[in-house]
Amino acid sequence: MTTTPERLHLDVSGATPRELGLSRGTALRATLPAAYAKYAELFRVLGVSEAHEREGVERVIAALEGWRPQLVEQLAGVAEGAGIELAQVVALNARTEIIALGGRGSSECSTLTAQIGGHRVGVQTWDWHIELDPFWHTHTVTGPGLRYAGLTEQGILSKIGVNEAGLALHFNILGHRGDGPDGVPMHLLSSVVLSECRSVDEAIELIREAPVASSSAFTMLDAQRAVSVEMSPAGVFPIEEVDGSVQRTNHFQHGTPLAEQKSEIYEPDSSERLALVRERLAEGAPAAADELVRVLLSGEGEPPLTCRADMSKTYGERWATLATIITDPDARTIRILDGMPTDAETGAWRTLVA
Repeated sequence: MTTTPERLHLDVSGATPRELGLSRGTALRATLPAAYAKYAELFRVLGVSEAHEREGVERVIAALEGWRPQLVEQLAGVAEGAGIELAQVVALNARTEIIALGGRGSSECSTLTAQIGGHRVGVQTWDWHIELDPFWHTHTVTGPGLRYAGLTEQGILSKIGVNEAGLALHFNILGHRGDGPDGVPMHLLSSVVLSECRSVDEAIELIREAPVASSSAFTMLDAQRAVSVEMSPAGVFPIEEVDGSVQRTNHFQHGTPLAEQKSEIYEPDSSERLALVRERLAEGAPAAADELVRVLLSGEGEPPLTCRADMSKTYGERWATLATIITDPDARTIRILDGMPTDAETGAWRTLVA
């Protein structure tokens, strides 16, 4: 385990799923209980009772046992290493699905890809509750399957990342009226995609056979293709790149899941952010990744591509851009800024190689 003054980094490794989990959990033993406690508080604030949380965890475990039981082994290793309950680790990894039980949304992320200098890159802002800022970190994961690197939260196996085969994955939450914790949690699906898939095509094939019961979009890119895959109880719907770019916020773009979208959660904010990104791209294609980051800047009166926490509000309503991410699948790199795009030119970026 290594640290910088700004942010924790974990080197997670193990020859088996349990050993991988033990590696992660042991490294987080001093802080993982506090991370779970803060999430449990958020669940209650957002209307999810302890009983509903426990029931959701049981449903998730049942789905995983029938699809990838080795994920349960890995989560059990995290729990053992950190000295907390398996149910608490599962709840963290299924936080997207458990929060959906409460029916309230959050400000969320903006993502886009572009072809620059003959190859594809992706950029993203990660917006989340500012109270959870102490509980995310960067990691590299070396174990069964492909090595991958990226950003995740404490105890959670994966979020945004790139793997050694040159597949990059960005992550945006969506909301469908059929969402529930009866399938593989999206954060765990991210870990499976990054550890098992060598291309966008392989990733889409894996996602189509996964038991998906909640909603998110994985915007994925490799040397040949970029696509944003909308997942929901209504099915899996790839949104292909147009004019060398894919843009993603937090609403469905395909008509089938859009018909049952929880529009009250992310709209009109999400559509306004997407329109602003597309307006800026229409003015001219960025010539460098740093220029692509500037597309995600927003100022006073503009849709919040860059999100600043309103500290006059309470927990559950204070959303901020916690990190800015650039992926380069050709180079197998992910660059992570601890902060907003406004800090991109002066802040310290951490570069990880898968």
